[in-house]
Amino acid sequence: MISPGPFLLLGKYTILIRPQAGKGRITVKESEQEIVNVDTLEQRVLKALYFVKDPEINTLSIIELGMLEQLEVRDNKVKIRLLPTFMGCPALDIIKNNIEKAIAELSDQIEVDVQFIYHPPWTSARVSEAGRQKLKEFGIAPPPKVFGADGSWSVNCPYCDSEYTSMDNLFGPTACRSILYCKSCKNPFEAMKPVSTLM
Repeated sequence: MISPGPFLLLGKYTILIRPQAGKGRITVKESEQEIVNVDTLEQRVLKALYFVKDPEINTLSIIELGMLEQLEVRDNKVKIRLLPTFMGCPALDIIKNNIEKAIAELSDQIEVDVQFIYHPPWTSARVSEAGRQKLKEFGIAPPPKVFGADGSWSVNCPYCDSEYTSMDNLFGPTACRSILYCKSCKNPFEAMKPVSTLM
């Protein structure tokens, strides 16, 4: 349920709604809460975004991936700013179209402006805990949270949780995934590539 005050708690983010002379602005702040209620247009828009999936990892929403950087609602105009997970991602047009369709289902009177921005850069640290768990359940190892001093990284097997894994191919079926092999359960698996501003 929604807590008192102008907050919407969704996945990793606390959405702060600041009314300004009848206009609402939403900024995204980190939290570890869950989705709640939907009363205002801002909240209905945000809930619609929660159900827009990443076409390449369709178990995850763009919210769980941490792509949402800004959502602003003024009267019937909705402005959405997203962070692409990878440069040159071929799914951006699909994501944009899916957002426009999701908002249109709320009302055909809403004007929506969706743009991708590159500052701040998206990093894999933005993936929510719920998103990391969904990746694992889907058979994809979530991106590591820690890097070696030389920038190297490793992940546990999403099937048996073994740390005895090796990189088979840095290039997986999409730009954001690599192929690894588990030496314990003998299964190949995919891992979401880590992206860090420190790399």
